[in-house]
Amino acid sequence: MSIEREFGYTQELKRALTVWDLVIYGMIFMVPIAPFGVFGYVYQDARGMVPLAYLIGMVAMFFTAMSYWAMSRAFPVAGSVYAYAQRGIHETVGFFSGWLILLDYILVPALLYLVSAEALRPILPQVPDWLWLVGFIGINTLINFVGVEFTAKANRYILVAEGIILAVFIVLGLIALYSGDHPTGLTLKPLYDADKFSVSVVVGAVSIAVLSFLGFDGISTLSEESRDGVDSVGKASLWALLVVGSLFVLQTWVAVDLARGTTFSSTDGAFYDTAAIAGGPALRYATIWATALSWGIANALVAQAAISRILFAMGRDRKLPHVLSKVHPKYQTPYVSTILVAVVSLVVGLAFLGRIDELSSIVNFGALTGFFVLHLSVINHFMIRQRSKRWMLHLVLPLIGLFIIGYVLFLMDWRAKAIGLAWLAAGVVYYLVNTRLFRRGVSMEL
Repeated sequence: MSIEREFGYTQELKRALTVWDLVIYGMIFMVPIAPFGVFGYVYQDARGMVPLAYLIGMVAMFFTAMSYWAMSRAFPVAGSVYAYAQRGIHETVGFFSGWLILLDYILVPALLYLVSAEALRPILPQVPDWLWLVGFIGINTLINFVGVEFTAKANRYILVAEGIILAVFIVLGLIALYSGDHPTGLTLKPLYDADKFSVSVVVGAVSIAVLSFLGFDGISTLSEESRDGVDSVGKASLWALLVVGSLFVLQTWVAVDLARGTTFSSTDGAFYDTAAIAGGPALRYATIWATALSWGIANALVAQAAISRILFAMGRDRKLPHVLSKVHPKYQTPYVSTILVAVVSLVVGLAFLGRIDELSSIVNFGALTGFFVLHLSVINHFMIRQRSKRWMLHLVLPLIGLFIIGYVLFLMDWRAKAIGLAWLAAGVVYYLVNTRLFRRGVSMEL
């Protein structure tokens, strides 16, 4: 499908990515070892049932992945939820969907840098957090500036390194569980503990665990750089989600059983304490460095690429300043948007030093509200407009996704919802100024 013919856009971004590149991109964005950095928070909120929280999160994201597949096939353009809601429901809904998802994407890099800095503090306490922020941001901006092909190549090596660290932890953890001083093996309590289980407790923990899944949706921002057809984004999203989600469940299952009866040194360091039980100080330090590099370099690298593409798409449609749609003549990358994300990441990172939990809740609110609108877009576009007969794909699955995400949002921390609604209010002001004061139209001929 030609975006020039179908949507009136000029193909400016370079089509260089295969389905496999997109799968790796999504896996890197989610970070196969993401639970290392937030294990303590999920453990605390889920009362130890961490793998159950991740399993529920994966199921919820499965329905979202199917909706992404449906919409990316119908509208293979950059912009993710913004583009899908714009075309699937209405121009105005698209703007506000893009505005809400910006709350997720534009804050994610800063969150990743903070997690990396927190992880490195125990072994390099003399290095201030702000210096880590500057270093990580500088490296990632340079790589993204050069081009998406370079990013794809770097991702392969980073993914292999993460896989090695994860495999070592799982193997040593299982050895400790089955042949250590107090062998217990894997138990079922991490999946279901009757004495501690309640729906509200587990779903509340899911609102934190879902942070680890944010990223498979970022694949859709590369639609105009994919070369393998309209199904490539959908296939890559689903495969990345299922593979990484399964790894999340396995590693946290091993970690919870290892940690049974342990008092953690801190919530941030919970997983590293658990790693020490399995492999001593060497594995503890290895998991710390793995977390820092995977979150601060690998994940933040693709996060910056994703948000720059959304800003590019909204700037191209003049929903944000048009300068954001500028593409570098040599590298064919949205360089103005990339630089803006770097600046915002630095400012937000400095503002939220020592407040990772608050920033993560805000990020999750932006993502989940965007997913909620995504499901509505599928139902409206296919069932109402096109009278689709594919009831399961275009009605049943989106409705289930709506229910799950709506319930998680309902149980989310009130402060995150308050900040999210304040962001939405700022979007309303921007929208009214843009349309009423400057008289800029919001309609689009599709």
